[in-house]
Amino acid sequence: MRLGFLTNPIAGMGGRVGLKGTDGKLAAARERGAQPRAPDRARRALTALADADADPDLLVWGGPMGGDAARAVGFDPRVLGEPEADDLGDTTAEDTRRAARAFHDAGVDLVLFVGGDGTAADVAETLSGTETPMLGVPAGVKVYSSVFAVSPEDAAAVVTSFDRTERREVTDIDEDSYREGEVQPELRAVAFVPVTDRLQSSKQTGGGTVESLAAGVADEARAHPERTYVLGPGSTLAAVKTELGFDGSPIGVDVWRDGELLARDADEATLLELLDPDGDNEIVVTPIGGQGFVFGRGNPQLSPAVIRRCSVSVVASRDKLDDLHVLRADTDDPALDEELAGWLKVRVGRFETRMTKIV
Repeated sequence: MRLGFLTNPIAGMGGRVGLKGTDGKLAAARERGAQPRAPDRARRALTALADADADPDLLVWGGPMGGDAARAVGFDPRVLGEPEADDLGDTTAEDTRRAARAFHDAGVDLVLFVGGDGTAADVAETLSGTETPMLGVPAGVKVYSSVFAVSPEDAAAVVTSFDRTERREVTDIDEDSYREGEVQPELRAVAFVPVTDRLQSSKQTGGGTVESLAAGVADEARAHPERTYVLGPGSTLAAVKTELGFDGSPIGVDVWRDGELLARDADEATLLELLDPDGDNEIVVTPIGGQGFVFGRGNPQLSPAVIRRCSVSVVASRDKLDDLHVLRADTDDPALDEELAGWLKVRVGRFETRMTKIV
């Protein structure tokens, strides 16, 4: 494997001294006696990589941005460039971007970076438009994005084992607002990241999560104007309907296609009339919280005849899905229930999905 490795050496310095971040606060952090955190996290990840007998073609950015840590644990890396200044405090976001560009140009299989959400955004924005994957070693104060491994050791395990990637969100927050007690997450980029259960979920508020997944459903719907969408009841689907620009039925089923609301609070007969038996139809439902039913509770108009004419997508907030061990279907058609059973991807964010089983 050809691995690009970089460290934001000042990431996380403001945390232990109560600054809730380091953006624009490095001098204040130093005045309070802050010590670098990221270099130790970098050495932990690289040590775990070495202990796993991994022998990557290791490409780094020089000095405190990767080269020092790699040599400290016994690697002999190829240094593709240096930060503009050797001093720890003078490394910049542009240094990170230059490193990410160089790694991509060198054809790395993965960019492994050590930092926080700001570093993740710099790397992801630089790699935007490419399929070069990235993975974060968490070292920042605020780590809201879903592109980070749970720990440095987990990151090393992912490097040595992943075989496919998926798109995940890079989210950052305004640190000044954060210091005032307000969390305002902002989607900064979408990145290709290894598929693994060793990644953390995106840390968003409940409303932010629903809004994010609603935006994802709406994006997909607008990209498929030929598709008829049958949108089930519930607050999660209400957010989808709002994102699509209409006031839907909160406890009913609505039908939407190509920017037009075809039916509000539709019954089974209306649904069957609107769905093309040979066309492109999709049902979008959310499970009932605490029970996990996607069909058979609260949406009887989604009958077996309707379901059989459609593909099925399930969406749910992370909090709701965390409370459910499995999903269920009770359609009054045992054969259909059996067809629906099995693993499926549940959308939990704009791009993120989670594998969950219908039993």
